[in-house]
Amino acid sequence: MDLLIPDKTHDESRQGEALVLEPNGKNNGRKLYIESYGCAMNFSDSEIVASILADKGFETTSDYNNADVIFINTCSIRENAETRVRNRLKEFAGAKGKNPGMVVGVLGCMAERLKSKFLEEEKLVDVVVGPDAYRDLPNLIERVDEGQRAVNVLLSREETYADINPVRLNSNGINAFVSIMRGCDNMCSFCVVPFTRGRERSRDAYSIVAECQGLFDRGYREVTLLGQNVDSYKWSNEVEHVNFANLLEMVALISPELRVRFSTSHPKDITDEVLYTIAKYDNICNYIHLPVQSGNSRILDLMNRTYDRDWYMERVDAIRRIIPDCAISTDIITGFCTETEEEHNDTLTMMDYVQYDYAYMFMYSERPGTLAAKRYADDIPEPIKAIRLKQVVAKQQQNSYVRLQQHVGRIEKVLIEGFSKKSDQDYCGRNDKNAMVVFPVQEGYKPGQYANVLVERCTTATLIGKIVA
Repeated sequence: MDLLIPDKTHDESRQGEALVLEPNGKNNGRKLYIESYGCAMNFSDSEIVASILADKGFETTSDYNNADVIFINTCSIRENAETRVRNRLKEFAGAKGKNPGMVVGVLGCMAERLKSKFLEEEKLVDVVVGPDAYRDLPNLIERVDEGQRAVNVLLSREETYADINPVRLNSNGINAFVSIMRGCDNMCSFCVVPFTRGRERSRDAYSIVAECQGLFDRGYREVTLLGQNVDSYKWSNEVEHVNFANLLEMVALISPELRVRFSTSHPKDITDEVLYTIAKYDNICNYIHLPVQSGNSRILDLMNRTYDRDWYMERVDAIRRIIPDCAISTDIITGFCTETEEEHNDTLTMMDYVQYDYAYMFMYSERPGTLAAKRYADDIPEPIKAIRLKQVVAKQQQNSYVRLQQHVGRIEKVLIEGFSKKSDQDYCGRNDKNAMVVFPVQEGYKPGQYANVLVERCTTATLIGKIVA
């Protein structure tokens, strides 16, 4: 039985591998196909959905034409995501025409935001389910089987899916996502997440540690702790309070052989305590994703980011002071409402100041229902946005290459993830700063192991070297 869940995280696809689920109940043999679009959180949610439905007897298929149930797990962050989902639904229409009993559903953030549109305009869609209602999926599918269309987009203040052991989809058996919290209390004016994923709530810390321990026991060697704002993680019981720094330490202590990553940090919340914890443990990766969005204080205020240029630069200074060799990545939006050329230049100078290792860069696209859509005119012409984005991309390409060149001549500890995309004579893996490293296959080394790699040269995106003793 095959499984394929294409994940479009940052426009990069993921491929899957075989997965066996035990049949159970009246859904025995029914085939499930899921596609996940958007961020790592959506991919993690797809693993939760697969687990819930596996318990009800659903099997999985890599071919949607053979599916009885098709789900698209969606993201509303960018405007083109909606277009891509609608185009994909049109492709599914042919399969449903051949199999009228097929159930087609839209899950996730876009489902919550566009529930009426999907049901009224996309006659193909039978089920619309928001990110807090996945436990209701078996009931909703049953309602569709009875001839009804089904919707549940209710948000929750408690749901964390902490008790669900996610089915690991598209897994290489080495890297895994672990969701530590859901929702977001930040009200960035450009963002729909607080409206589609609800208020912030954190998982039981010990359930997170148990999940990570279980992954390590099964051979996984890297976990990425996920949250919209991991730095605001907080969980308490009757005797203790666990913040994000505490949680990082708890996971790091599972084993020095388990690498720990996390995403995403918010500049207003990342503390020196977190930075010192990263510095204390070699297996917590020296890599922080710290979205800046804009380098100009007025624009940051319009975005409701709750920090200014100076605050952000101070946090970067703290990272460089406490973790001198730390890689930093970011998100940047060009052409936000009323942005002037001078304010755009502030973003470029911020990029020069930080020297980001990587960046995810976008033109501003107005999202219906957000505070920005209600308060501000989207008044920067698209050609101007595009020019500014091109400048940002060009500068980041320069910075990324400079940062990668600093690794040349160094020995990097690399977690081998598999063969490189270009040749089965080369392995690929990442160092703790999230840089991809490619090196020749050598006897005695296999995926899931660490290797010391001497970096001999680099391209604009990859380090290239050889294993050394």
